[in-house]
Amino acid sequence: MSADKNETRADPRLDAILKEEMARQRFKLEMIASENFVSPQVLRIAASVFTNKYAEGYPGKRYYGGCEYADELESLTQHRARKLFAAEHANVQPHCGSSANMAAYLALINPGDLILGMNLAHGGHLTHGAPASFSGRFFKGAYYGVREDSELIDYDQVDRLAEELKPRLIITGASSYPRIIDFERFRRAADRAGAFLVVDMAHFAGLVAAGLYPSPVPVSDIVTSTTHKTLRGPRGGLILSRKAHARAVDEAVFPGTQGGPLLHIVAAKAQALQEALEPDFIDYQRQILKNTARLASHLLDAGYRLVSGGTDTHLVLVDLRPKNITGQAAETALDKAGITANKNVIPFDKARFQVTSGLRLGTAALTTRGLIETDIDQVADFVVSALRRVDDEAALKKISDMVKVFLERFPLYPDLDF
Repeated sequence: MSADKNETRADPRLDAILKEEMARQRFKLEMIASENFVSPQVLRIAASVFTNKYAEGYPGKRYYGGCEYADELESLTQHRARKLFAAEHANVQPHCGSSANMAAYLALINPGDLILGMNLAHGGHLTHGAPASFSGRFFKGAYYGVREDSELIDYDQVDRLAEELKPRLIITGASSYPRIIDFERFRRAADRAGAFLVVDMAHFAGLVAAGLYPSPVPVSDIVTSTTHKTLRGPRGGLILSRKAHARAVDEAVFPGTQGGPLLHIVAAKAQALQEALEPDFIDYQRQILKNTARLASHLLDAGYRLVSGGTDTHLVLVDLRPKNITGQAAETALDKAGITANKNVIPFDKARFQVTSGLRLGTAALTTRGLIETDIDQVADFVVSALRRVDDEAALKKISDMVKVFLERFPLYPDLDF
């Protein structure tokens, strides 16, 4: 394709959208706990020529010709995933965390079987048996939650439900639980019930890779994850399992739930996994924990109540009820103030999911941009100031202007022009 043809096919509106999104990411504080910024190398590889290649199947067992480099790529990515997490088997084809969870279920149990998962309203995930998800439509769902007094997982309830209901599979992991999960306790409950144990470590995979969060791999039948949260890779998923489940996992991914893999994303996963194997990745994860602890301390000092009283991870969950603010109002106000966050249900929340009484804040993306504890002090001031003025458009605009100036110290993709 000639340069002239490329020029005539330029799409001004699409280019404008890309530039607008780049500006949004550069000049707003990204505090959504499930988002991050990939390295320039990951970004480049995600746009590689591997996007052109169809490669249904697995290395050495493809349904298309011309897959010699696809095989080399996928084998390399599998190796890096196994090495990083000390896993016996890795499947790196899942397009996202949800598809990884679907494949994990189908590898171990049958439609209609009972799954015991964490209550979505208590910090669980849609794919852990929620009725709105495939997991609650194709399988029966039962739910454990947190204690009302401590807002920590009610392990006694887990034991009791496992004993009474005899689920075929127990899944743990969460999307808004700020504390460390006791995987050994879940393993014992699963063993007593004769159930498989699946751990969804999507949120804390980077912390696990750095040795700063207990690894679920040794005690789980299958571990699933995304690659784009604390692991700081491209949007995608992966599955780790025991060798005994390797064939079932692979068949559940392809041909069970997916067609050809997104090889350009598999390549980007390989780059991200290699980055996670480098010593400075541990420093990065340590800084995430320091930054989150600093944010939590500021919020507590400002009179905000944190679910479970604090955090052990990359996120905090704020109970806004004492401030008479809804999660929706907080999310909207923060966005106007140049801060991207998300409303979130909190345990025993009486507000609708579309409104919520909580706010989820994370520091992984900010840490990627180079912010340390002293910078988080300023970020916390921005957040608190905005939440005090949720209806003051002028004040929120002023905060947004200050955020833009502040973020000039932390350039994002300075060599990109879109």
